[in-house]
Amino acid sequence: MTTLTTAAGDEAFFEQRGFGQTLGFGRRAALVVVDLINGFTDPSRPLGANLDGQIDASNQLIPLMREAGLPIMFTTTAYDDAGLADAGMWGLKMKGSTTLRAGSHDVALDARLDYRAGEPILIKKYASCFFGTDLLSRLISQGVDTVIVTGCTTSGCVRATVVDAVQNGLRPIVVREGVGDRSRASHEQSLFDLQAKYADVMPLADVLAHLRLQQPA
Repeated sequence: MTTLTTAAGDEAFFEQRGFGQTLGFGRRAALVVVDLINGFTDPSRPLGANLDGQIDASNQLIPLMREAGLPIMFTTTAYDDAGLADAGMWGLKMKGSTTLRAGSHDVALDARLDYRAGEPILIKKYASCFFGTDLLSRLISQGVDTVIVTGCTTSGCVRATVVDAVQNGLRPIVVREGVGDRSRASHEQSLFDLQAKYADVMPLADVLAHLRLQQPA
């Protein structure tokens, strides 16, 4: 007999079954700021949404990462091919992908983001920041075992990145106030799934408190 759960009972049901165990922070963390680019942070754009709070949360984390000497990776999604061949089947699924042209305003980091020239911006073609990039090699070479994630979207690129992170043996920490989506329902369900199966979803205040402990004496 199949056991069905209601929305109200999901949390207790999953907890009883042993989901949602705490991974915690490891020895060394990196911050991955996923796709806080104009095409996603401007609500008037086809792929955009209001992500003011997520930019603010990221900007609170970034200085503490710098002061602790911990890596920060920014990402964008951009396509070079005139026919969008480098977007593959994903480009066919989402018509808005045509706005993400390499060199355009839409693929540039939002100017409000606390980015400094010389910090890495990884260019990706698909949802996960790991797929088709050298992110994993960069993290391994810098001794990283924990990935703090902010950005967008919770149900898309954030989720795909977190799943790849845990599959590659990293500890993903999703900053609750630091990730956002076009759909509130998708956002909340994705946070629930991520906490249950793939990551620690943590309040911004707790992540900030951990990073303050990493500051040099």
